[in-house]
Amino acid sequence: MSDHLSGQTEIHETNSNPILVEVVRGDLIETRHTGAVSVVNAKGKVIFSVGNTKDPVFPRSAIKPIQALMLLETGAAKAFGLGLAQIALACASHSGSETHREILANWLEKIGLSVEDLVCGPSLPWSDYEKKSLFESGHGPSKLLDNCSGKHLALLTVAKHLEYPTFGYHRLDHPVQQRLLGIVEQMTGLDLLPSPKGIDGCGIPVFAIPLENIALSMARLVEPHDQPDERQSACKRIIRAMFDEPYLIGGKGRFDTRILQACRGHAIVKTGAEGVYTASFPNLGLGVALKIDDGSRRAAEAAIMQVLRRFEVLTEKAMGQLLNILEPPLFSRSKEVVGVIRAAAPLRLE
Repeated sequence: MSDHLSGQTEIHETNSNPILVEVVRGDLIETRHTGAVSVVNAKGKVIFSVGNTKDPVFPRSAIKPIQALMLLETGAAKAFGLGLAQIALACASHSGSETHREILANWLEKIGLSVEDLVCGPSLPWSDYEKKSLFESGHGPSKLLDNCSGKHLALLTVAKHLEYPTFGYHRLDHPVQQRLLGIVEQMTGLDLLPSPKGIDGCGIPVFAIPLENIALSMARLVEPHDQPDERQSACKRIIRAMFDEPYLIGGKGRFDTRILQACRGHAIVKTGAEGVYTASFPNLGLGVALKIDDGSRRAAEAAIMQVLRRFEVLTEKAMGQLLNILEPPLFSRSKEVVGVIRAAAPLRLE
């Protein structure tokens, strides 16, 4: 493993990633989750690394805070009078609660568009309670309820502000996507056009990026001193929005929201689909990216918790608030504790 980041690398044909998380039931390790973790500073120096961190992965929603920079850098947020709530929702994988819906609907009105202009698919709220309330009010699935709708509204807001066509904003050849790609390339330090490509679950292009470079972008988010002035300002606003509006990033009981509430000022975290997680530690100037190979969300959450512990961004008070997700218990259907989800040797702090 080199100490500094350099260019893109080929995808390994075989997986040699170590076991990061174990699921223990009774006396037996029942399930093992392999993966990789990278922690780097804003200069690209690798501070901590486990597994194949040079292998490209799709970051999915874990880089929404990086993508949200465009909303601020272009002046679109200011032009439409958007505040921290909307900025937080641009970074969010939200639960579709009534609070989320109201802010998103108001935002849509501000930019003079309709729900039909969104490309993300119609969804239902995360919680059963919110689903029940939605149906009882005579409503059903909506594109505003998609967990990525804030990101899509940010893209449309930029398109409106820069007088680009809003139709086709999700296509790679659209000027909004090209501008977005440029920002991600600058923050990760890579030319991404040769990278493996795909379409994210919400319908926009996604590029595969090595974990080291994803971590670099998250470090630059909290240490943007080598970035242009407008980006430095945008980074500060993103961080403030995530710290000040933790509920909007996820929702009631959501992992990201709980971490942001407990670690206010010390860490931001962001989930992505298929076992991806990112984090930034503002006081340390570090960025984190991890991937669980089999895409397990529970394993990714257990792994990121151990990274938070390793870098001592969890205060005693925060540890007390997060005990049930530090090493989550396994329950039987009768609510009896029958096991635990725990970090394996490469991550475990003895």
